[in-house]
Amino acid sequence: MLLPRARTFLRPTTCLRLRPQRRPLHTAPPSHYPPPTASSAAVLGGLTAELDKLAPRFDIHPAQIQIIRTPSDFYSTLKEHILRAKHRIFLSTLYIGKSEHELIETLRTALSNQPGLKLSVLSDALRGTRESPNASCASLLAPLIEEFGVDRVEIRMYHTPNLTGWRKKFIPTRLNEGWGLQHMKLYGFDEEIILSGANLSSDYFTNRQDRYHVYSSKEMADYFANIHNAVAQISYQVLPDKSQQGYKLVWPVSNPAPEPTEKPVEFKERASALLGPLIRPLQIASERKSTGTVVYPLAQFTPLFYPVDQSTELVGLSSILQYLTHPEFIDSRWTFTAGYFNIHPTLRALLLASKSSKGTVITASPEANGFYGSAGISGNLPPAYTLLSRRFLKDVFTSGKQDSITLKEWKNGVVGTPEGWTYHAKGIWVNMPGENGASITLIGSSNYTRRSYSLDLEVNALVITQDRELKSRLEDEVAALEQYASDVTLQTFEKTERRVGWRVRFLLWLFEKQL
Repeated sequence: MLLPRARTFLRPTTCLRLRPQRRPLHTAPPSHYPPPTASSAAVLGGLTAELDKLAPRFDIHPAQIQIIRTPSDFYSTLKEHILRAKHRIFLSTLYIGKSEHELIETLRTALSNQPGLKLSVLSDALRGTRESPNASCASLLAPLIEEFGVDRVEIRMYHTPNLTGWRKKFIPTRLNEGWGLQHMKLYGFDEEIILSGANLSSDYFTNRQDRYHVYSSKEMADYFANIHNAVAQISYQVLPDKSQQGYKLVWPVSNPAPEPTEKPVEFKERASALLGPLIRPLQIASERKSTGTVVYPLAQFTPLFYPVDQSTELVGLSSILQYLTHPEFIDSRWTFTAGYFNIHPTLRALLLASKSSKGTVITASPEANGFYGSAGISGNLPPAYTLLSRRFLKDVFTSGKQDSITLKEWKNGVVGTPEGWTYHAKGIWVNMPGENGASITLIGSSNYTRRSYSLDLEVNALVITQDRELKSRLEDEVAALEQYASDVTLQTFEKTERRVGWRVRFLLWLFEKQL
């Protein structure tokens, strides 16, 4: 197979501005949930009018959204969609596990069976090469290029512009990931897209709980493919190599920006010009046909925007939570979840100020934290998150919200034992006043932390619906997560095993913005 020279590369497809999907309104299936009240419909209408000015909008039918519950079902769906794809597969992820040979073989089978199929994978350069020169994400993927050629297989790795100079030279592997990562989770196949918080490794396929939504919409798949392609254009290209590590990273001359490690400011200026137009509202010539369900892609690309941050996720989510602080929302309910609970101060303040009759926060128990029992500095993370949870619960009491806001910890076995699971789900659900089903949800890669809104690349989908059946399914999604969640009180944190020492407190003070 002939490989291109290190400084040449076939330019990816230009990012396009897309027209949202228009589909006829269908009758919802029978449901025990009452129709939306006039007041809730008016509020949702006001919210969508506000969001229409912030982000692209896609009107889709609720039947086009499939909610997956378990890691094993996610993996099965992933492989089925790979083998069914005829034209394109694009995968944006933090990393693919270095031992995911079955997944790679599934991709190989799909490429072999469909001569017109093209594959593009975007991961993070720091996380994806961490184990080099031993087996890594990069070395696992490189043979696909050798077998099928660069015209059909593109492997890209994003590098943060925050890690340059002496930091790049002296900060050790793994710790250097604290300066920013490609954290988007977009799994696209022809005219379908899976949005999730899950990466592509065995624990996410077996015993690491996350969320997964499948959207059967060509317009949405095209839109997220353009996001994927835009970030790929400003990322390193992986090519096979005869060295011990089995690959090399090159910066193609066709990339529309200089290397992030060489000219970070110019890199961000070019990235801003490329990505800014993609996350702004689409230009629509004619009137929309409402389907009762709207999806708004929200992106946080803070490390790529200069001089003005054009990101939309924190702004959009804050707008929703701001509504909950109004007196007319006293009978509303919300659920917030994040496996790594270090919620951004703005979101924290809005949740504490909400007028909702019931608010629930679900986070991982120490025994369900992915870093539980880890060696080295990462072993301090579970007690650090415990301390952050305790501080939040204290603020709940200080705000006088102890009767309306509940903190729960998710636990299903103990990490490291045969039946132990970890918890990685993230999201928010909002039930309108007097309604049983969730009318609003946010799903995607973000952990809603300071890090998410300053260092990493995040993409999410905000779903707003008046459809009874979809609201019921979203309510069931929350209930499934709460199945393994138990209430936590201030007394819980007084237990000996929950006490946090000075070392963890110091490290948290030092690195809180990077968690």
